[in-house]
Amino acid sequence: MHADRRPFLIGRNAIQAALRGFFAREDFIEVDTAVLQVSPGNEAHLHAFATEALTTDGQKAPFYLHTSPEFACKKLLAAGEERISCFAHVYRNRERGPLHHPEFTMLEWYRAGEGYESLMMDCVRILALATETAKTGKLAYRGAESDPFAGPERISVAEAFERHAGVDLLASVAADGSTDRDHLAAEMKRVGMRVADDDGWADLFSRVLVEKIEPRLGFGRITILDEYPISEAALARRSARDPRVAERFELYACGVELANGFGELTNAAEQRRRFGIEMAEKARVYGETYPIDEDFLAALSLMPEASGIALGFDRLVMLTTGASRIDQVLWAPVAEVGR
Repeated sequence: MHADRRPFLIGRNAIQAALRGFFAREDFIEVDTAVLQVSPGNEAHLHAFATEALTTDGQKAPFYLHTSPEFACKKLLAAGEERISCFAHVYRNRERGPLHHPEFTMLEWYRAGEGYESLMMDCVRILALATETAKTGKLAYRGAESDPFAGPERISVAEAFERHAGVDLLASVAADGSTDRDHLAAEMKRVGMRVADDDGWADLFSRVLVEKIEPRLGFGRITILDEYPISEAALARRSARDPRVAERFELYACGVELANGFGELTNAAEQRRRFGIEMAEKARVYGETYPIDEDFLAALSLMPEASGIALGFDRLVMLTTGASRIDQVLWAPVAEVGR
């Protein structure tokens, strides 16, 4: 099995070295953040691995393996760093499949004082560099191909909902960001989509995105899916163009999500409010919540305007080397539960 995987793994190392060179040339500082955190993040549908720390006299304190280095990186921005990058091992529970693994590598980078459009240009250059390094000339997954050297398609979430599902998404979003579940449900029923009685607005949004939108993104050329509704962007700032949406985009190739970028929210009070909404939804759906990192909220008041992005490095390696499963590009995959 290792012999079959080894070409992908050698390609992984070459791509990682090339990207480190890219960030060094762009004057980024590579940082290495702690995995153990007091909060793993406060998004409703992210699931963490919990553990505990013991003091020398045996007292216990809860900790989590981080789901992203984001909180730590933003603290570094607040401390004065301006361009930082990070290859971080991150941990997400309840995730396993061809594109998901409980431990994987996230490439994150942040630009202080720059808009999130700069991250889009970074992505285009990074995908081209990774493909050149892999010497495959294309991004590929399950028979689909995408040309990283062609200009990207940039489309808003609302435009994608109209084009691919026939749904008027923003008609169900008010100027203050509040959502109308019944209006979106009626839109979905009109186009023949399934709606359950206990579905909330976020459930309906996700169903359209997964069933109708994502399978049509990133074919032939990469797609930048931009301007998510504000309720679906807990850590992103509101768009100056339309208060109903946020400065959030995701990057797709061959129907696979590769990256998630933000114009970063720096208002601590607003961030606390959004975390409260996310944790209320988590409690409703899963019966659990995660604590809030008070140091992170304190850092937001000192953090400069910035943009930041998380890219699934293993998925990038998959698509550039031609691997079909994420475990093919991991040097030592985590053992499967029950085996």
